[in-house]
Amino acid sequence: MKILIVEDEPKAGDYLRQGLREAGYSVELVTNGVDGLHHALEGDHDLVILDVMLPGMDGWQVLRNLRAQGRQMPVLFLTARDQVEDRVKGLELGADDYLVKPFSFAELLARVRTILRRGRSGMEATTLQVADLELDLLRRRVSRSGKRIDLTAKEFGLLELLMRRQGEVLPRSLIASQVWDMNFDSDTNVIEVAMRRLRAKVDDPFEPRLIQTVRGMGYVLEAPEGAR
Repeated sequence: MKILIVEDEPKAGDYLRQGLREAGYSVELVTNGVDGLHHALEGDHDLVILDVMLPGMDGWQVLRNLRAQGRQMPVLFLTARDQVEDRVKGLELGADDYLVKPFSFAELLARVRTILRRGRSGMEATTLQVADLELDLLRRRVSRSGKRIDLTAKEFGLLELLMRRQGEVLPRSLIASQVWDMNFDSDTNVIEVAMRRLRAKVDDPFEPRLIQTVRGMGYVLEAPEGAR
């Protein structure tokens, strides 16, 4: 999935680009409205994340031009403009969502996923599966070997991240930013505790074990060859 970010503040743009790439998206970043409109018209992006206050052409104009030229890709406004009339204007111009800065990256990611699911009219798979472990994204349910497993919201988010990136070793810093929306602090064991509880539910009662610790690097969820 390809996302275009139109954001003129360098730190914010880099933060968004890095976070969305780590979440598995292909990301392009431009820093002014004129380039944003050009890339949106010429590219094949699945979503545009658009600031309002931009040099060259503001976000309102970018979106107005996109819709006038028949381009219907989803647009999410991400802006410091927090007045009700600004939100109403953005939505009336054809935006799919409106998120005010400062924002939680976890919330942004959830909104991005929701917009992309909606934009693909249900074509996206609503379940993730690794071996006999299945995660239902819509009903927020997990089962293994047909047995339902009850998870907390954080455990569900952690498992979803591991399953979406199956076979990839995920460092603790990435897990902390994606699931807890925080910078990793080596003095805290919150990730280890959560991982231990998750394993006790989805791994310990079953065979084979799917979640592995890669010492000094992080965690990986992967099915052994014979279990795929």
